[in-house]
Amino acid sequence: MDIVHLKMIIGQLAQYLEATGVAIIVVGVGYSVVKYVIDLIKRSDDSYSLLKMGVGKTILLGLEVLIAADIINTVITDPELKQVFALGVIVLIRTFLSFSLQVELEGRLPWQRA
Repeated sequence: MDIVHLKMIIGQLAQYLEATGVAIIVVGVGYSVVKYVIDLIKRSDDSYSLLKMGVGKTILLGLEVLIAADIINTVITDPELKQVFALGVIVLIRTFLSFSLQVELEGRLPWQRA
């Protein structure tokens, strides 16, 4: 197998990972909203906090998969400094979002004890 063929296969894998990340977010948010509506019908007291937790966890997982896909996409191409910089900015933004969501969900910083 030559390097061009291998890059093409890995590129397709990265595209599948991107699609998987988006699907995780869409399906997870949809599931959380349906669960929220059911909890509202049952008059559950903590239905909003459960919705927030479900959506937050879904977004965190989806972001992790999307970051992996971006890294793979950048590595398989012949990265120029501009592409590496763009990847760095994307990873920083997604990492900040992940960190913010985790603090929001857990109510504490990751390095603090429960």
